[in-house]
Amino acid sequence: MNAPKNLPARNTKVMNRFDVTSRLVRKLEREEAVIGGIGNTNFDLWAAGHRPQNFYMLGSMGLAFPIALGVALAQPDRRVFGLEGDGSLLMQLGCLTTIAALQPKNLVLVVMDNGLYQITGSQPTPASAVADIVAIAIASGLSDSAWAADEDDFERLVDQSLSATRPVLIGVRIDDKPGVGTTRRDPVQIRERFMMGLGVRQAL
Repeated sequence: MNAPKNLPARNTKVMNRFDVTSRLVRKLEREEAVIGGIGNTNFDLWAAGHRPQNFYMLGSMGLAFPIALGVALAQPDRRVFGLEGDGSLLMQLGCLTTIAALQPKNLVLVVMDNGLYQITGSQPTPASAVADIVAIAIASGLSDSAWAADEDDFERLVDQSLSATRPVLIGVRIDDKPGVGTTRRDPVQIRERFMMGLGVRQAL
């Protein structure tokens, strides 16, 4: 599908969410926090490598980046990754301007864009035809925003983000394959494990 005339062409490879998530997880060596958005985004995060520093969203569509922002502000010495789908981000676009205004140097945003509300029946999102997520992020004040051209480029952008001094957004075009795993759906357990993983609560 050609890009609309009013948007820049996205010369980017369509990648696989699980593969890209696995590549990201393999690079995490300093107990970085990862907030996985609802549905397939956190299913693949779970399957790619369960860690106590992972937080798996349940039912709170559009809140992965706001939660990641909160963690980044609360723990400024910890690198924090937010993983979100394009449909979820479109519900909470205002968070981009808030992040740009606060400029947390330790926050990395990864948008998995397949142009679909996949969990609810694969209805097309506006990102599939008329909205460019990365262009929106740049216009919102997140100047360190870019589409990953392919898997190697994604890894390069992640490597750069690990030492960035301002928020970073990485856009990834993905296919419509379902998530590989299934998150254990226990909100209390998810919360407690994550808090222990961040060192803010001790095991009983």
